[in-house]
Amino acid sequence: MKSLIIGLLIMAAAVFMIVPPEIAGFGLGWKANVVDFLKGGIPVFAILVGIIAVFIGIADIKDRAEAKKEAAEKKD
Repeated sequence: MKSLIIGLLIMAAAVFMIVPPEIAGFGLGWKANVVDFLKGGIPVFAILVGIIAVFIGIADIKDRAEAKKEAAEKKD
C-alpha cells in the first residue's frame, strides 16, 4: 500500500514538473527538457538493448551446440 501511494505521489510530481504553468496555472514547464532528454536517451537505450540481444543470441547458439553435443554422446 505504501508503494502505491509513493508511486502516485511520484507520478503527480512528474506531471507537475512537465505541465506548463501558462496553460494549467501550475507546474514547472519542463516539457521541452524532458523531450530533449528522451531524444538523446532513446538511441543510447536502443544500443544497450541491442548489445544485450546479441549476448543472448550468442548464449543461445552456445546452448544449442552444447545440447546437440550431449544428445550425440547419449546416442553412443
